[in-house]
Amino acid sequence: MLIGAHVSQAGGLEKAVERGLERGCQAIQIFNQSPRMWRPTAYSDEDFAAFRAALQSTPIRAVLIHAVYLLNCASEDPAIRQKSLASLIQSLRVGDGIGAAGVVLHAGSAKQGDVGAAIKRAGKVIKEALAESGRCQLHLEDTAGAGGTLGRSFEELSKLLDATGGDERVGLCLDSCHLYASGYEVSSYDGLAQTLEECDRLVGLERLHSLHLNDSMVPLGSNRDRHALLGEGELGERGIAVFVSEPRFEGVPCVLETGRDGGAPAAEDVAQAKKLHSRGRAARTRRGSRAKARR
Repeated sequence: MLIGAHVSQAGGLEKAVERGLERGCQAIQIFNQSPRMWRPTAYSDEDFAAFRAALQSTPIRAVLIHAVYLLNCASEDPAIRQKSLASLIQSLRVGDGIGAAGVVLHAGSAKQGDVGAAIKRAGKVIKEALAESGRCQLHLEDTAGAGGTLGRSFEELSKLLDATGGDERVGLCLDSCHLYASGYEVSSYDGLAQTLEECDRLVGLERLHSLHLNDSMVPLGSNRDRHALLGEGELGERGIAVFVSEPRFEGVPCVLETGRDGGAPAAEDVAQAKKLHSRGRAARTRRGSRAKARR
């Protein structure tokens, strides 16, 4: 597992690499523009080259871009969909320029409208964005399920994938907090195994390309997106250790989004995630040994 954090790109794209190194990251995630504004940041080929040069000879093995939260590809408002399309195209093109592993996207919200129609609208926007960009993957993120957000279940994620035409560039980003809040018990061995079996059956685990690691401030199935510091939420240290030590997650970029640096992840948060990963793997080994002894 490539454990890392969401970091700021303020001051230039290459600054994100510096901040990732300060936090001991093996993967980083950035916004490609201000998350509070529609206007995209204009990057040059020189900016992309500087980023790639800064990344060389570092332990950072994967970079994710998070599309800004303003996007709603499923909006009933054509103007919002057009803005979302333009912003998503820009994110994917920046991803192409810096060699990102993918752009993570919240597909949008149906608000109080028809979910099926909203999925079709989102699929159309995503297909257009992919057609206007090069190679960068798009990772659909699961949601906690509040406010009509799309992707609250593997059924909805499967339908979103179908709406994009099943493009091979479209994958999944699974968020531990969102899964738990939407009713998937991912803090226990059996619960996580059942969750991934359902994901494989409905979507296909070969499409799982990234992870977000967040504890949940709210209970199982609450349908509210409230992140907590690792180990201090409903999943707790044991639940986080179970999640990060899942063998099928090995090699997948896994980024923290919440931490002790003014709400953003700090070096100690990344170190804690790595410690819980090691603890979880050791616990799985002991569990496997006990299971063999009983047979």
